[in-house]
Amino acid sequence: MGVVRTVQVTFDCAEPERVARFWCEVLGYVVPPPPAGFGSWEEFDRSLPPERQGSAFACVDPNGVGPRLFFQRVPEGKVVKNRVHLDVRVGTGLVGDERVAALEAECARLEKLGAVKVELLRADGFNESCLVMQDIEGNEFCLD
Repeated sequence: MGVVRTVQVTFDCAEPERVARFWCEVLGYVVPPPPAGFGSWEEFDRSLPPERQGSAFACVDPNGVGPRLFFQRVPEGKVVKNRVHLDVRVGTGLVGDERVAALEAECARLEKLGAVKVELLRADGFNESCLVMQDIEGNEFCLD
């Protein structure tokens, strides 16, 4: 049997801290403590060369179960659909109208944070309903 490895999910973005804090709100994640010797992330960031300041940020599952999310600044904007996306599990075990209501309620909460509703995909006999959204920089994700 092979070795099981942990993963980190990395987002390319324009504003790493802003996008990281959005995902903290979506998932209930937290910002980890700053590196040893620094009282805050701001202090750490100021210690970097000017071109590196604000170039990365991260958030973690406070229970240590989910993957670390890492956000890195890139110069180019998003131009095509994501090849990989997150499914935020809010409707697990629910079906029909009850599931759609749970998806729509979470959608409304996330829209207040700056997310955009793209499309509700209704159950089709094979897949249950899900709701496609975009985060504050246009990265697609689903409420599932």
